[in-house]
Amino acid sequence: MSNDSQYHNGNNDKSIERNASNDLGQAHGLQDHTLREGHGSLQNPTLDASRVAPIDQGRRNLIRLSAAAGLGAALGLGQIGRASAQGSKVVRIGYQKYGTFVLLKAHGTLEKRLAAQGATVQWLEFPAGPQLLEGLNAGAIDLGTVGETPPIFAQAAGVNFVYIGNEPASPKAEAIVVPANSPIKTVADLRGKKVALNKGSNVHYLLVRALAAANLKYTDIQPIYLAPADARAAFEQNNIDAWVIWDPYFASIQNAGGKILIDGTGLVSNLQFYVSSRSYAEQSPALVHAVIDELRELDAWGKDNPAEVIRVLGPQTGLDPAVLDLAVKRFSYGVQLISPEVVAYQQSIADTFTDLKLIPRKLDVKQAQWKA
Repeated sequence: MSNDSQYHNGNNDKSIERNASNDLGQAHGLQDHTLREGHGSLQNPTLDASRVAPIDQGRRNLIRLSAAAGLGAALGLGQIGRASAQGSKVVRIGYQKYGTFVLLKAHGTLEKRLAAQGATVQWLEFPAGPQLLEGLNAGAIDLGTVGETPPIFAQAAGVNFVYIGNEPASPKAEAIVVPANSPIKTVADLRGKKVALNKGSNVHYLLVRALAAANLKYTDIQPIYLAPADARAAFEQNNIDAWVIWDPYFASIQNAGGKILIDGTGLVSNLQFYVSSRSYAEQSPALVHAVIDELRELDAWGKDNPAEVIRVLGPQTGLDPAVLDLAVKRFSYGVQLISPEVVAYQQSIADTFTDLKLIPRKLDVKQAQWKA
């Protein structure tokens, strides 16, 4: 697996995340080719680790959203793969430490629904969408949830998946943030600045669109490719000028005083997608539909019970209620099967990244649409 971050600060949590991600890639012979190909002159400067202070205990919970996830992925793949190989009817679901699948896992209602079909559920946690799609490609999971950009990079890399559903747009749930005392006032002020993002994540497209709206090219900034934990440390130590990030990391830095330069409103949809390996969706459509149906019921509950959503997510994420309150207000509910309009939107993202040479070839997103 590609290690986009060359930034190290000696923090144990980050070492776990980085090593676990590497173990995942090595165990399955995977490399994230698309994230390496075609980026030409884009720079990924190495930051000086000696300039970064240790992370205080109050922020370790957020860091562990990704660190523990990577470790779980690295250690769990063999056991889960063996269960599948033995022929048990198991639905293996990849999730991230925030979002609708976290609520579904906590509720336990999917397990009850699938038990009627003679199936059980296994949950496997991943730090972000690109890693989750690597797990899907490796055969470690059957279904998962990701943002709008990771599937584009995955399709370009040849991952054989299909989009099975999506939540409505939530453009306010991701943003470009700067320190409270930053002289940067507009996106145009980012020219020549160091801007951190998780490469291939949903915020990658936000950055591209925001720059274009400010008449800047991608090459007018210095993109720094960092996982959220590393980016948080760099942000707080003023080693980067801006950070493009999604909830709940966005809510956490906002609650800590980070200033919103711009969010996704009017620029991106920021869709949450549900994806499946093509073979699983074709062979087990009834189980896929059961998952979507259960998500639909959960969405109806979540929309009407925001306080309960915060209560459920609290122990799952370890985040402050104030942080979760910010994030949950930006949540979107209402899962639906993939529509032609959503396919067209994803195609526009793919075409944009092709033009920027961030992916090596033109894609036909319709080829990844599930024919339910």
